[in-house]
Amino acid sequence: MIKKEFTPKRTVCKVTFSIPKEWAENGVQLVGDFNDWDEDSDSMELKKGKWVTTLRLKPQTSYRFKYLIDQKRWENDDAADSYITNTFGSEDSVLQIGK
Repeated sequence: MIKKEFTPKRTVCKVTFSIPKEWAENGVQLVGDFNDWDEDSDSMELKKGKWVTTLRLKPQTSYRFKYLIDQKRWENDDAADSYITNTFGSEDSVLQIGK
């Protein structure tokens, strides 16, 4: 699930990413354009039965991303705005942030 919430002046969009607890046993990393695909950058926390993290992102931008599950499996978000083929022959999730 992806929830987008703009600040009052719409200069930042707070994006909350969440996936079910059952997707991972040990941990989830949110990896994408917004953190230069750094696998150690954005760890998700287990809260109320979900893996969750919130990022502050720039409006009028699109970002590719994936979840790295338990440091061994890559997954897309079921609620992504779209999907695009990557150089590895699979797809990345795409997040579109409007105005």
